Amino acid sequence: MDHTSIMTTEPIRVIRAREHNLRDVSVDIPKDRITSFTGPSGSGKSSLVFDTIAAESQRQLNETFPAFVRNRLPHHGQPDADAVQNLTVAVVVDQRPLGTNSRSTVGTATEIHTLLRLLFSRVGVPEVGPTTHFSFNDPRGMCQRCQGLGTVTDVDVEALVDRSKSLNEGAIRFPTFAPGVWRWKRFVHSGFFDPDKKLEDYSAEEWELFLNTEARKPPNPRPDFPSTAVFEGLLPRFRRSYLTVPRDGLPPKVRAAMVDLVTDQRCPDCDGARLNAAALGCLIGGVNIAAVSRMSAGELLAWARAVDAGQAATVRAALVERISALVGVGLGYLSLDRATPTLSGGEAQRVKMVRHLGSSLTGMTYVLDEPSSGLHPADVARLGGLMREMRDRGNTVLVVEHDLDVVEFSDHVIDLGPGAGRDGGMIVFQGGLDALRAADTLTGQALRDRVTVSERVRTPTGWHRVSGLRANNLDDVSVDIPLGVLTAVTGVAGSGKSTLVRAALPASMPGVRYVDQTPPTGSRRSTLLTYLGIGDSVRRLFAAETGAPVALFSANSDGACPECDGLGFVEMDLAFMDTVRAVCEVCGGSRFNPLALSHRLRGRSIADVLGTSVSDAVDFFGSEPDIAASLVRLDAVGLGYLNLGQPVSTLSGGERQRLKLASALDDPASIYVLDEPTTGSHRSDIERVLRELQRIVSSGRSVVVIEHEARVIASADWVIDLGPGAGSDGGQVLFSGTPADLVAAETPTGQHLRRVVTGSGAAVGGG
Repeated sequence: MDHTSIMTTEPIRVIRAREHNLRDVSVDIPKDRITSFTGPSGSGKSSLVFDTIAAESQRQLNETFPAFVRNRLPHHGQPDADAVQNLTVAVVVDQRPLGTNSRSTVGTATEIHTLLRLLFSRVGVPEVGPTTHFSFNDPRGMCQRCQGLGTVTDVDVEALVDRSKSLNEGAIRFPTFAPGVWRWKRFVHSGFFDPDKKLEDYSAEEWELFLNTEARKPPNPRPDFPSTAVFEGLLPRFRRSYLTVPRDGLPPKVRAAMVDLVTDQRCPDCDGARLNAAALGCLIGGVNIAAVSRMSAGELLAWARAVDAGQAATVRAALVERISALVGVGLGYLSLDRATPTLSGGEAQRVKMVRHLGSSLTGMTYVLDEPSSGLHPADVARLGGLMREMRDRGNTVLVVEHDLDVVEFSDHVIDLGPGAGRDGGMIVFQGGLDALRAADTLTGQALRDRVTVSERVRTPTGWHRVSGLRANNLDDVSVDIPLGVLTAVTGVAGSGKSTLVRAALPASMPGVRYVDQTPPTGSRRSTLLTYLGIGDSVRRLFAAETGAPVALFSANSDGACPECDGLGFVEMDLAFMDTVRAVCEVCGGSRFNPLALSHRLRGRSIADVLGTSVSDAVDFFGSEPDIAASLVRLDAVGLGYLNLGQPVSTLSGGERQRLKLASALDDPASIYVLDEPTTGSHRSDIERVLRELQRIVSSGRSVVVIEHEARVIASADWVIDLGPGAGSDGGQVLFSGTPADLVAAETPTGQHLRRVVTGSGAAVGGG
């Protein structure tokens, strides 16, 4: 055999891929190059890159491990394709959160904190010990009072109990202590209290016993008190049951009830630093490791470069390199002590990129999911440089991206379409960027089109004046927000945009409706129909037409297929082998039993209706305005190709954002505040969103959008630009005026908009 015939540079080859809406897609993807996958949302980009290429790479890698190990790894089913060949190990760098662990910070996630601890152990004075003595996750370094969390958690007694009530009347305002449940019985049957006596009438001794007594045997319990049980005061019982266990593991009802009862306060011993006195007493240049961790990454970089490291110069060099990478992806405003659960999806993804940049592995395939999400155009060049650094180390980089500024850095482009959903799933172009500009595709058209600034803008109907705002990096900021117009709030990531809007237009303000970037909530059974809140209306229509019970038309109730319990698929647990998911053979994936499927509404079964696209459903439900109105909104923001029964969990980031937007626009709000509503959207989708926003404003309402997208900014009536930088370098209002005036402004946003409008430079705007 001629071993030279198999070269590592053979392209990744996909043969007849059919995952989701892909229509027998076959394509060669060059290795050791940056390849961008473009096209409208729902065109099949993620299905090809994540669900076919990355999934098959990770599945084959997992198969190299013993069965016992595989059972503890993520399970990846075999994608629906004839073959995927010449794969390398895929590393997926997506926008999923970095977890909800409160001990995870930017410093620990990027391993910058590890290098910082090593530097303090070598250079800091007085000497404390090894690196573990500077870790808030190690008993030798953590503050004992808060256990390295920086905060102490306790209970608001006045919120927990209603003194005007007795135990029998439900004086303990918590679901697991409600009258009749077993924890309540411990108090009522202990013999210590009169269950009909109001708490406000308790003696000092009874109150202390009720709240704080340690576990002990009641001397005279009532007959219903368990013979082996002990009585424990409310506060120690509550703390032990709910404050010493991970909150994520508690039932949703309990977590929700704790929101108003449990307070988190800065630890009085360490003042939030998380570390013990010994670790905090060790200094480099007069500052301790906690103070350094509170610096923004940009400030930290300057500090690290100035450190006289002596024999630890290699440690300092590694630290400077890693911090530079964090600054390089546009996150110079973050501090190391920032908890990772508070990061946005785009921030989380770029933090992961920094972690992978420290790897010396080569021959890998890095898969990036819209790395420009939440990134100001001024920072895109640095992102492109990092992608090229990944490539130049001998790796393949696959990028699913809408921002054409990022696509500019590609060596190869694969454009999918021509449309979305059933109108997509095909490769409509592959080649270089110059050829794409001439291509007759939606992406090619977007590359050719230039942004134009609105010449005619609306006159505000009024102004909302705020002054002296102080929050996060805002320091005595004053601003006038116009009403009755479309206002864009702009600036680099971390400049204070969201803080400004939330402080100026608080959520408690009447008529304000916020649409942030948190994913839509819902279980794996949640569909478009249920998320929009029109599922019950559809089921009632079926019941009225057929005379059958409403519950028969729910896959979560009487209508569920008995084989798959209304899921549409069955999972087979093969012990130490991968769990296999297959379409239910009984219902064929419809989720319903035969009786439910036998009934018809205007000739369609309930499964037929759930399989109907939003666009078609607008006509089908034309005589039901309460249903059609929500579908019209969904179609207006470019989601008409989705089926009514599509699970929300399967939607892309851009689709989820527009789903939330469509749902919010049904509310009768007077002021809409939208946090980057075009995130994850193609140029063609952005135009749809813009038309909908303009329609809302024309109806007499106000819209405030936090945006980086040039087309949205140029189409606004008013722009408030913050900066000049991020973190401590931001928080100032640099400009307030019309988009036409912003073009002449010397701010990062003004400079970018000027390049986009005049066509100078590489930037062509997002989309």
